[in-house]
Amino acid sequence: MGLMQLFIFGIPYLIGAGGIYWWRKKKPQPDKFFFLVSWTLLALSIYLGILEAKNGTYYLIIPLLFFGLFFFSYRLEKTRLINGFLFNLFIVIFGSYLVINFIQTPNIIVFLLLAVIGVCGLLILAFGFTGLMLLLYWNAVIVIRKESRSLANLLTLILAILMTLWLIYDHFIASILPDWASLLLSILPMTLFYFAFVFLNFLTVSVLYQFNHPRYKQDCIVVLGAGLIDGERVSPLLARRIDKAISFYHQQKKATGKAPKLIMSGGQGADEKVSEAVAMKQYALTQNIPESNILVETNSTTTLENMQFSKEIIRQNFGENANVIFSSNNYHIFRAGIFARWAGLKADGIGSKTALYYLPNAFLREFIAIIAMNKKRHFLIVGLLAAMILVLTVIVLIGTYWAT
Repeated sequence: MGLMQLFIFGIPYLIGAGGIYWWRKKKPQPDKFFFLVSWTLLALSIYLGILEAKNGTYYLIIPLLFFGLFFFSYRLEKTRLINGFLFNLFIVIFGSYLVINFIQTPNIIVFLLLAVIGVCGLLILAFGFTGLMLLLYWNAVIVIRKESRSLANLLTLILAILMTLWLIYDHFIASILPDWASLLLSILPMTLFYFAFVFLNFLTVSVLYQFNHPRYKQDCIVVLGAGLIDGERVSPLLARRIDKAISFYHQQKKATGKAPKLIMSGGQGADEKVSEAVAMKQYALTQNIPESNILVETNSTTTLENMQFSKEIIRQNFGENANVIFSSNNYHIFRAGIFARWAGLKADGIGSKTALYYLPNAFLREFIAIIAMNKKRHFLIVGLLAAMILVLTVIVLIGTYWAT
């Protein structure tokens, strides 16, 4: 029976996956992973729906409704943290559904899905808090060796040190403290848990945002600036942003015959000899991009200003309804997308690749920036948690006093 179930699901699934692989392989932007994952989810939904229909149950509707809620919210506005929460909620609901489904109808496909989820969970548990801490130390050493020792590049080291201090407190100090003191200090792990929860949602939506598929009908591509080397040359990081835009430029030109304009956006810092936009234009010219296809925005000093000032150039050259995308590093495009929304610029981001070793530090930096953008809300939540703990501490102290 189990082999028959594998055959019924596996053969159509593999045929579909093979067709998608060869179809996407011929495309300028293959994105094979995205389409194969989408096909897998669709195939599983169809198979599980048929399985439930045979058994007269329709529990699958529940996770599908949660997925629909996420999909509607994401399509409405991609750059919202709530989308990460909704997707993670769907994953939890779908996992619970698989457990219920397997209990009611022992199915080999459902069992294999649960096994995969279980193995991933066991690996996370085995890796655990200490393993994550050691990984952060290891990553910090690599970043320090390969990058500058700026505060922004030490975030994984700082987090690892904080985690070490927490382990020392939990193992050697917490047990000797009175109950009221332990309760009062519990605000620290609760705050850590809250920000870990927010980070998980941020990381989820940031990963989802990587799968943007802009159509080949763009009027222009805004390339976001970054610091220059010796005040006049683009850095490797900035070059990758420009290269990503140039790649899309050539793909659209090949597909439609119409190349988008490149808008180089970046002002001149106090320690720079030229504006970032001018240096970016010079780099693009060396990559055989015609000067007539390059516009420059030289006044911006922040990502928000990149979007605001570029919007004015777009409006003047292409009108109010221009089709626009922007290019930056993959870890940065979600936050840049938020700034585009704030500036009233309807544009999605395409992200250039970042060295794997640098991603943990980069995403931590982006997360801190996201927290700072909504600091009032987060401080309010942490303040409410602290107030709740303080009230409980007072109650414990009063109870201890009356007991003695």
